[in-house]
Amino acid sequence: MSIIGFIIVGLIAGFLARAIVPGDDSMGIIATIVLGMVGSFVGGFLGNLIFDQGMDISAAGIVGSIIGAIIVLIAYNAISGRKKIA
Repeated sequence: MSIIGFIIVGLIAGFLARAIVPGDDSMGIIATIVLGMVGSFVGGFLGNLIFDQGMDISAAGIVGSIIGAIIVLIAYNAISGRKKIA
């Protein structure tokens, strides 16, 4: 996957994660792309663990990227104390 494709997948995954996780996530487009890109690596790592392919750190597909971005966003909100999860 090219870097442009990775950025586009990161933007889509970050945007969807922000839409799915309740509350106001005030962040710009760059932070949304970074959220999606980090989520892609988290999703790839978890996918490798679940499907017993070792502990590789790799980019995931769009679904794995969205799931990873949701996990990263929830963890970020919990650590930073920005939002309380009920």
